[in-house]
Amino acid sequence: MKVDAVSIYLVTTGKLHPVVVELVTDEGIAGIGEAAIAYGLGGTAAAGMMKDLAERLILGRDPSRIEALWSEMYDHSFWAKGGGAIVFAGISAIEQALWDIKGKVLGTPVCELLGGKIRDQVRVYANGWYGAARTPTQLADASERPLRDGYRGLKCYPLAAPDEHGLRHVGARQVDRAFANLAYEKIKALRSAVGPDVEIMLDLSGGLTTAETIRLCRRFEEFDISWVEEPADPFDVGALKEISTRIDIPVAVGERIYTRHGFRKIFEPQAADIVQPDVGNTGGIMEVKKIAAMAEAYNMRVAPHNCGSSLSTAASLQVSSCIANFMTLEIYPYFPERPGYVQVLENPPEERIKDGFLDVPDEPGLGVRLSAERVRGFLWARCTT
Repeated sequence: MKVDAVSIYLVTTGKLHPVVVELVTDEGIAGIGEAAIAYGLGGTAAAGMMKDLAERLILGRDPSRIEALWSEMYDHSFWAKGGGAIVFAGISAIEQALWDIKGKVLGTPVCELLGGKIRDQVRVYANGWYGAARTPTQLADASERPLRDGYRGLKCYPLAAPDEHGLRHVGARQVDRAFANLAYEKIKALRSAVGPDVEIMLDLSGGLTTAETIRLCRRFEEFDISWVEEPADPFDVGALKEISTRIDIPVAVGERIYTRHGFRKIFEPQAADIVQPDVGNTGGIMEVKKIAAMAEAYNMRVAPHNCGSSLSTAASLQVSSCIANFMTLEIYPYFPERPGYVQVLENPPEERIKDGFLDVPDEPGLGVRLSAERVRGFLWARCTT
């Protein structure tokens, strides 16, 4: 069996821009994967990366040899060594698709090929639940919906402001005193609204200087925060370590760290408490599994980052089910309501969420099907042998 054709879909409408790859073998078996560059800038670059990788290293090859193909992409793309989001997003999407094919050929879910399920349901938390809320009262009022829908963990961005592109994060490493006070009042109002039993996670997106981050996080400590995410620029492990030792909130990081080699820099100084590899940009499904095993050796938990289409959720779900030190999985439950949103799957896993948990499917591969009708208009490139 050989990979006979590769199709790349670049969704270019709405505020979320999924980048999807479909590999088809000469026996007609298709596998799908997603590059987690659906937000921010870089979707077109990730699509181009997938095209280059497919044409040079994937077409005509045996899709069952996943580790060998991953190593070829890492060793012979040149830019993967020391590389960042774009090259590893391309590798990740292709790797997911290879696992999807392998599971379908063998008639089993991908998680069974990774050692089998540790759990039949995966705990999830909600992000992106508060829309255009800007004031403490608006944020507190918005929490009513996800709580009503059964979520017991909520994440928000106290320093970010909604804009036409979704969220605008801090620039120039600073905010004024009034804005910092507003961030504090938002979280105070949110904790008051949700009560003591709901987990609150805060994402700072590496926006402030180290000293200002420490000052702000110390103010948040009274609200029993489950973690503060990206309190420092992901490049600055020293700042991350300093923050983690000077605040009484667990530190989480990983959305913008790539492969086990990147996470090694976090593990060795124990600069964080929770790691968040993204299956769509850190190297793929097996890479997340390897990172989780490394984290286990350093007594850290894993809360996979997930901010793409439902295909990213499906891939994340497979590996989350078989990670011993798994904590919780990120979900954006209300993405489909955004203008221009394109649901790329026929059977999105988010539709099965109940009481803050998502069951792990028994269907072969990733357990989902690409909607050919919905993505047809977004075909960006097609490569054949």
